[in-house]
Amino acid sequence: MLPGPRSPSDGAHPEEPSVPIHPASTPSATHHLRTYVTRAAVVATASAAAAVLAVIPATADAPAAAPAAAAAPVATAPAAPVVDTRVTQVAVTAPLAAAPAAASSARASAVSLALSKVGSPYRWGAAGPSAFDCSGLVNWAFERAGIDVPRTSRALSQTGTPVSRGDLRPGDLVFFYSPVSHVGIYIGDGQMVHASTSGKPVAISSIDRSSYNSARRI
Repeated sequence: MLPGPRSPSDGAHPEEPSVPIHPASTPSATHHLRTYVTRAAVVATASAAAAVLAVIPATADAPAAAPAAAAAPVATAPAAPVVDTRVTQVAVTAPLAAAPAAASSARASAVSLALSKVGSPYRWGAAGPSAFDCSGLVNWAFERAGIDVPRTSRALSQTGTPVSRGDLRPGDLVFFYSPVSHVGIYIGDGQMVHASTSGKPVAISSIDRSSYNSARRI
């Protein structure tokens, strides 16, 4: 037979009422409590720090903005005016470009004037309009073309610009003998117009002669 339930008189102590045990009363509970407290303190500290940092940038940025505001009124120098130099350039270069053309025209005119005197008599020291010596013909033709030149062949050989024999152009002066004692006006194709010598009229002759000395362009 199975034993039946015991009665209080069986000698066993009656069941004691259960008393809840507080977690803090055990070592394990104490450890967990301290951990929670520590974590709560860390969280609280972090939250406080975040709150402080949230305020600090707002107050720290204010002084930094002051220099920028102070720098704003600084005035900048006005831009330098733009000067258009094209008008000046035209005013300067136009006369320079026209000068060679004018000189060339004057030399061509001198050639025509001298050729108009072909056949006129030679006379030493004469400068036209009816008789000429060599430098007299040059002087007469060039002055009427608007170019002042020296009177003698020697002085003429020192004026203007030297020109090589291969670069001669109509209106250039060609000189002969050494020292220079004769001058003619080059008309092209190796020819010149000149007042030759006593007893010969103003004529057109070749420059290809042994007494050729030099040439100048006026």
